[in-house]
Parts: sequence; structure tokens; C-alpha cells
Amino acid sequence: MSERSDFDLGRTERPDGSTFLSVSDVLSEPAVQQGGPSVLVGGAALDVAVRWVHVSDSPDVARLLDGGELLLTTGAGWPSDVEQLRDFATSLHRAGIAGIVFELGTAREAVPQPLVDLCATAGLALIALTREVKFVAVTEAVHHALIAAQTHALHERQHLHELFTALSLQGAPADVVVSETARALRAPVILENLAGEVIAAEGLDSPIADVLSSRGDAERVPVQARGVRWGSLLAQPGPAHPAGRVTVLEQGATALAFGCIADGGDTEWSLLAQRTVIDDLLGARFAKADDIDARLRAGGFALADRQCHGIVARGSASISELAYRARQAGFAVMAARVEGDDVALLSLPASAVLSDEVVLRIAGPDRAVFVGPVADDVVGLLGSLRAARDLADSDRAEAGARVRRVDDRPLERLVATLRDDHRLHEHSERMLAPLIRHDRERRGDLLAVLAALVAHPGNRSAAAAASHLSRSVFYQRLTLIGDLLGADLDDGETIAALHLALLARRRTAVTD
Repeated sequence: MSERSDFDLGRTERPDGSTFLSVSDVLSEPAVQQGGPSVLVGGAALDVAVRWVHVSDSPDVARLLDGGELLLTTGAGWPSDVEQLRDFATSLHRAGIAGIVFELGTAREAVPQPLVDLCATAGLALIALTREVKFVAVTEAVHHALIAAQTHALHERQHLHELFTALSLQGAPADVVVSETARALRAPVILENLAGEVIAAEGLDSPIADVLSSRGDAERVPVQARGVRWGSLLAQPGPAHPAGRVTVLEQGATALAFGCIADGGDTEWSLLAQRTVIDDLLGARFAKADDIDARLRAGGFALADRQCHGIVARGSASISELAYRARQAGFAVMAARVEGDDVALLSLPASAVLSDEVVLRIAGPDRAVFVGPVADDVVGLLGSLRAARDLADSDRAEAGARVRRVDDRPLERLVATLRDDHRLHEHSERMLAPLIRHDRERRGDLLAVLAALVAHPGNRSAAAAASHLSRSVFYQRLTLIGDLLGADLDDGETIAALHLALLARRRTAVTD
């Protein structure tokens, strides 16, 4: 979704304070240190940016200032009357000077008290030089440093321009632009759409949950072009950037806007947000479940007091259409294309019923859909999605409109629950080792035959048909399997143990 936005025609590109020196920086200059500076009013006033240095003893100097100047003076021409001196000091403050450096000994032995009082009240830096210095040396040093800082800022701006132009020309996705912006700023960056939903976030070393919860403290610039706005780019507080933090954000926002223009809108944003969450969930690329939970909630997907499922839909269809139909049904959804299948997370009201009819209507016509068990937290949702994928991987039937549920396959669900237990993998390797070795050495098909057998318990004719072997050949294979394993394939407990071993092996192969 986008909206029309008017441009601010009065906006300028004046550099921000990061291209200037602070009063504290000026005090550290050797030329100033030679004067034995004594800070009379400091604190936060020493962090004020110095745009330029001005030297004057004139009582009319205020009208010559533009703001941001550090005034160097001996006070020789200043008024002596207390009220006049107070008015003069007030005029300097109103002119917006960065601070006053007052040299003692040449014209005055002490800084006038009314000046000290006003600077203390106004938070204006006031420094006394206890030894004589050459003001020309001070101005030369400070002006050289200012010009160097501004030149560096120009170089940084050029670097940023080249970086984000290259990203735009290469068609970099939004999450890459967000990551590059965060690295340039050395601070977390978030991209959100007009609804406030998080499209992409780069936390650097900060937990994503913390980054998303503190969006109110972030700097924000619009992502817009040609009068159309698609969202905002946000940056958390961080170190100053030579080119200016807002400049970095604006360059990132411009690259994102070009991407929206090239893609015909921000539709790709929504798909990107969903794919990123699902990829991270499946790959367990999150330090804490709270991080994934925060990203889901930021995308409008709630877990608390809801019934949530992971599903896999097989067959050709548009992933965006699946997501659209799910929302039309009143569900929150995260959907992405993963290895040829549509993978989705569904969040339903606690009172809703996810019937087979509803599942097929959401997935689309003539599709096989695999539904994971209900979940109410991130770990459970991960287990539901994994279980649905495992069930889909074990189903070799032809595509068609049908629904299979993990809850209807208790052994599948057990293996999904114990998938990370090393004892399950050891059981699988121990039971199947003779068959694995036979198939590897002879390019055999014993594992496939065993899989057909356990998939059709009590119906060996159907098992033989599923393995694409004649019944006589199929029975020969079963005899060989029984001999290699030293097991009775008519024993129910043995078949259950072998089925468990096959499921565990298949999941290990999928994970690897």
C-alpha cells in the first residue's frame, strides 16, 4: 500500500553537526592549549557544534554573527556598566554563538561576572585563557580542521551515493539495502510499511526483539518518490556519521524507493518479510524465540491466545494468492516458496475450525496440503512447520486435492518431537546399517522396498505396487531384508521399530 505525499520544496542539503567540531574539540587544539584554558561554564555546552571561529572585541559584534560561531575576544571594547554588559551578553546568546573564549591579561584581569552568570544560566560554553595566545594561530588551526571535516564528509557522501546507486542498479532486495544502511550507520535499522508492519530489520549485535520494541526512539525518514510514499526507514541511536546520519538514512530510503518503482509498488516487500521470517524459523537462525515472536507480531501475526499451524502445499500456484485467500478467511499468515513447495504459517482465532474444506480453499485447487499440529508459541510453531514438511517429504503420492495432517500420523509426530534426540538417530543407524551397506555396495533398493512395506502394513500387494515391483520380486526382496536384519517382518513390533528408523533417517537427510 502506498500513499501520495507532497515534497518539501524548501528542503536544503546543509550539512548537519557531524561535519563540524565541538567546543571540546576546539579546546583540545594545541594552539588553544598554549593559552592554558580554564572552563568556567562547561558540561553539555562543550558538545555544541562550532561552525566557524570569529575574532572580535567590538560591542556591536552580535549583528555580524550568523550562529554557530565560537567567539575569541579580549573584551577590550566591551561595556563596563553592569546592565549594558548584561544586555551585550544577552545579544551574543540570541545570535546563537557556540561559545566564548575570553583571553585574560590583555584588557581585563577577570571575566566579567554578569557574563559568567548569563552563560551559566543559558548553558553557553565560557572558557578563559590564562595566557596570551595568537588568535590567528587558533583560527587557522580550527578553520583547517573544519575544512578537513567537511571535505571528509563530502567524500563519505560520495561513497554513500556510489554504494546505494550500485544497490539500486543491481536490483538489491529491500533486506540487503536495510543491512547496508545499518552497517553504514553502525546502528540497527528497520524498514516498515505504511501500516507500521516491519518488512526488514537489521539489529547488528542487538536482539531484534529489543530493536523492534524501541522504534519510538528511532530517527525516521520516508521511503517515497514521485509523490508516492510506501513506508519509512528507521535508525536507532548510534555514533555520528561524517556525512550525517540523516543523509545515510535518506540514501538508503532512495534506494528502496527506486526498488518500489522498478517492481511497480511494494508488493515484494510483503513477500520478503514473510520469506525472511520463515527462512529464519526453518534454519533456526535466531538467538532467542523472543526475536522471532517480535518479528511475527510486527508483521501482524499473533501467537498468544490463538491456534497456529505450519502447513505445506504442493502443486503449482501463486504464493501471494495463498496468502490473500488466508487473509480473506480471517487468518493471519506468513507464506513463502521453499524448495518447490508453498510453506505457510497460519494464525487462527482460538474458536475457529481449520477443516479440510477450509485448508483446500486457502491452498487452491488440486493441491496436496500437509498440516502440522496446533502451536501456541514459537518453538511449537517451528515444530508444527517441521512436522508438516516431514510429512510432505514422506508422501510420494500423485498431486491432487487432499489434506494430510500430522495429528493423524502419531508415529510421524513422535519422530518430529524427538528429531534432535541423538538416541533416535542411533536407533536408525543401528537397525538399518545392513540395508544401507547393501544398497551402497550393490546399488540396491532394499530401503525403498522396506519403506513401501511399512507404508502399507497388512497389504503386501499394495506395497509391491508402490515399489513398482512384481509380487514375486517384492517377496524375494523381503526375504533378503529379513535375512540381513535377522528380523521377522511379520512381527508388528519389528515393523514399528523399522518404520521409526526409516522416519528418523529421512528427517536426518532432509536436515542435512
